Amino acid sequence: MRDVIQRIIATESEARLIVDAARAEADRILSEARKKGKDVVERARQEALFEAEKIVEAAVEEAESEKKRRLDHAAVTTENEIQFGQSDREGAVKGVLRCVCGL
Repeated sequence: MRDVIQRIIATESEARLIVDAARAEADRILSEARKKGKDVVERARQEALFEAEKIVEAAVEEAESEKKRRLDHAAVTTENEIQFGQSDREGAVKGVLRCVCGL
């Protein structure tokens, strides 16, 4: 009987060691999975940030191009609408001189 009890105790000890080893292995696998998950998330975040920066740069370039186009158009339109003849220029100069000299 004593022999049977010792075998039961030994078997329970072995089972406990197997369970502890399995838990340690499960913890290691879980830890690895978490690390890989974090790495995947970080890579995805970096890629998204890179893509967002590219989109912003493209939008800025497009806005600058549109601004230049509108300024060029406004300059041409203004030049076409306002054409000073020689007498208009002389009148403008005289007007400025009167204002500056207080006449």
